[in-house]
Amino acid sequence: MASYLTARQKEILEFIHAFRREKGLAPTHREICERFGFSSYGTAYKHLKLLSEKGFLKRERHQRRGMELLDGEGGASGASANTVARSGRSDTGAGRELPFLGRIAAGKPIEAVVGDETLTVPAVLFGARIDDHFVLRVAGESMIGEGIHDGDWVVVERRERAQPGEMVVALVGDDVTLKRCYPEGPVVRLQPSNPAMEPIRVPAADLRIQGIVVGLMRKY
Repeated sequence: MASYLTARQKEILEFIHAFRREKGLAPTHREICERFGFSSYGTAYKHLKLLSEKGFLKRERHQRRGMELLDGEGGASGASANTVARSGRSDTGAGRELPFLGRIAAGKPIEAVVGDETLTVPAVLFGARIDDHFVLRVAGESMIGEGIHDGDWVVVERRERAQPGEMVVALVGDDVTLKRCYPEGPVVRLQPSNPAMEPIRVPAADLRIQGIVVGLMRKY
């Protein structure tokens, strides 16, 4: 199974490696918080839990320094994942860091969770202008007919306008959703790709397009 690490997760894993090499034991949650400026132990716990789920750490419950590294001495190099682009290519190509801006709903709109992390993205999934792209994590199953599943990552090109039928990241009020966009006079139909779900219709004046989906990444 291959997993992506965010830039922050890589930094934490590298810190744990360095701490163990220097002191011969794992850091505590407090020491991780102090190193990265986290305001609560819960933030450190969340990152460690994700590293454990991705197979880079084994945590021993109820032990203050109960962490075992599972990826050897190579540091937080991360792992590649199978990727699928809109072009249908499966080759990953050279990776570049793109901003990871949180979750987006492929269902009903949900609030976007904005962060300061990045993801390594195969260059095949975006054009030469890297500054015009970002990554979002999909929540929900409304675009399953497009092969986009809950937990996938979508690569988005920043654009404020879309052609009818393009798959867009749409801001409706304070909520963000992923749908195909169809202007219909004074309203815009945001169309899911799931027969069990109804389209969302919003006044055109209340809709802001944040970007167009140009690529898809999935963990296997």
